[in-house]
Amino acid sequence: MNETMVCVVGNVATPPVYRELAAGPSTRFRMAVTSRYWDREKSAWTDGHTNFFTVWANRQLASNVMGSVEVGQPVVVQGRLKVRSEQREGQTWVSADIDAVAIGHDLARGTTVFRRVVRPETASAAAPAVPRPEPDWETPVADASDGEALQQSPEPAMVT
Repeated sequence: MNETMVCVVGNVATPPVYRELAAGPSTRFRMAVTSRYWDREKSAWTDGHTNFFTVWANRQLASNVMGSVEVGQPVVVQGRLKVRSEQREGQTWVSADIDAVAIGHDLARGTTVFRRVVRPETASAAAPAVPRPEPDWETPVADASDGEALQQSPEPAMVT
């Protein structure tokens, strides 16, 4: 399939708008993406042109956006780019929309807390879900000098 997939980093410019449609929930918001460049004459970072995109989220992503995204927050959006043009009142209007596949906060500019969505159990489920144990992520590292496994620290070392 020929689609233009993009990954865009910017700020939420308008409050998300949620709608229940026949095909399922849908949420949209505008996103501002401003390029920055180093101005040698001023010896400072300068804002360049700002592009605006309308971001569309559907189904579960739409519901999660409503509970997570607010105006002014930095976000990363991945999805299909759709550029549309139309005639309104004798003028040609062009818009750039992103049909989002994934949306998240930009952790380079702040922190966030993830909460998994609890989905209601369906009546068709025959047996209740059995909780799975948490995997053991620690892997012993072999020391080449004596062939014994070294114990890893439970917390990663800080690199400065």
